[in-house]
Amino acid sequence: MAEERQLVVFSLLNENYGIDIYKVQEIIQYRDITYVPKAPPFVKGVINLRGRIIPVIDLKERFGLPEKEVTPDTRIIVVEISSQTIGLIVDSVTEVLRIPNTNIEPPPPVTTIEADFIEGVGKLDERLIIILDIDRILTKEEKRELAGIE
Repeated sequence: MAEERQLVVFSLLNENYGIDIYKVQEIIQYRDITYVPKAPPFVKGVINLRGRIIPVIDLKERFGLPEKEVTPDTRIIVVEISSQTIGLIVDSVTEVLRIPNTNIEPPPPVTTIEADFIEGVGKLDERLIIILDIDRILTKEEKRELAGIE
């Protein structure tokens, strides 16, 4: 049996993205976010998740994509990045799926987001899923800043 990856698939502006399921702690409905002064622009603020203060990042803003209104489908994916718990705002979470490693290709040279953030592109039937390298979404300096917010 071929090795495969299990991904949580979500959408940003009608593009499909995937994060390795082992990086995802949980998926929650969008909720009010408390603004944090002097945080980087893509950090929307913090939420209280069962007594833990978690910084929340707007992935569209992080990737330089246009904003979209919050809808009933908007979700926060709670992930672990370099042993920090962080929330990622996405337009919607669509599914959890498995992709054989043979269906994953290296990132293309031209994409709508920085290639540094992309681990590869998964092909499943006629769909393309941009697989994010979640540990590279933040620089070391940004990770230190977020650690100060928690």
